[in-house]
Amino acid sequence: MAAPLCVPASPRPALEVADIFRRFGPRYRRDHALSGQQLKVMRAIEACRTAALGGHIDQCDRCDHLQISYNSCGNRHCGKCQGLKQLRWIEARKQQLLPIEYFHVVFTLPDRLNDLVRFNARLLYGLLFKAASATLQAFAARHFKGRLGITAVLHTWGQNLSLHPHLHCIVTGGALSFDEQRWQRAPQGYLFPVRALSQVFRGKYLDGLRQASAAEALVLPRSLSEAGALQVLLGRLQTQDWVVYAKRPFAGPEQVVEYLGRYTHRVAMSNRRLVALDQDRIRFLWKDYRAGGQPKVMTLSVAEFIRRFLLHVLPRGFVRLRHYGLLANTVSERCLATCRVLLEAPMAPPAVEAQPYGALLAALLGVDVLRCPVCGQGRLQRLGRYPAGCDPPGQTMGQAA
Repeated sequence: MAAPLCVPASPRPALEVADIFRRFGPRYRRDHALSGQQLKVMRAIEACRTAALGGHIDQCDRCDHLQISYNSCGNRHCGKCQGLKQLRWIEARKQQLLPIEYFHVVFTLPDRLNDLVRFNARLLYGLLFKAASATLQAFAARHFKGRLGITAVLHTWGQNLSLHPHLHCIVTGGALSFDEQRWQRAPQGYLFPVRALSQVFRGKYLDGLRQASAAEALVLPRSLSEAGALQVLLGRLQTQDWVVYAKRPFAGPEQVVEYLGRYTHRVAMSNRRLVALDQDRIRFLWKDYRAGGQPKVMTLSVAEFIRRFLLHVLPRGFVRLRHYGLLANTVSERCLATCRVLLEAPMAPPAVEAQPYGALLAALLGVDVLRCPVCGQGRLQRLGRYPAGCDPPGQTMGQAA
């Protein structure tokens, strides 16, 4: 006879963004006008790893212990759903590494653009990718007479959940010549002058804004609705220093992917940063980079916390991770093979098959999730699934699928 249906204690954090949305989301949606995409994200996070999304039952092949797992929402704004995606992404990117230096360059939009960004997120975030990648490739053409490889990922938040759009770029320390006959290495420990990068980036971005304005493609917020207000803003931005930051090169290619993997699937607020929910106040950890990265605790009202979180919901279908130059999807295989020949490097190892779910979870959590938690000897085998909206008999909680 099978053992009674039982679910072990879940290792979930004491407080999650989902808890806040489930408790206060209905009231917030009633009192505030939200976009369809914001509503979709809130509801996905609320339903994540609950009976609302269905799940499955596993059974131990030795002691017949039964364990329930609820499905994850898979939404890219949900912190609980990014771990496995991150591991799979890292494994795929290792096939593209070259035996060279790699650099981390960050392009940041000035705070004065925030109002305009809120009303034109798709356009202005897309322009950020375009201006940053074009700036780097312009310097590569001038200094190396070739093309760089660039992987860029968009972050829209600061540590305090404020709107802070910036682009993290991992850049090859050198370029493939335009005729693809030679590899030009960057000087050791140095890529391009940061101040010059900043000036060119500013010029390209503002040119794009002016073109969008001339084409009447911008939606103007109230703060820019008066005649000439946008031109005044553009004039001020033209005289302002724009922040471009270049970090020291990585110690080795393997570190590049592991490092970037922490950025590619990061969300605006992870559950581990949440400290407490008291009445209608939320406390969370943040780093104050203006004070040297000092860790602090911030307190916000629930309404303000939700408002700030929803600032970072991306437009539907917007691609926040992009590859350029040597790493562009259409040419990466050919260009990287050419680079390896020129660098006298071994060919890329054959692509490994995607690791099964259990192996990935073991790597992520550090435990063998398919080992029976009761007898410790058997393996959990899939017994069956159950549909969304239905609890298994007598059960209401489960571990994520």
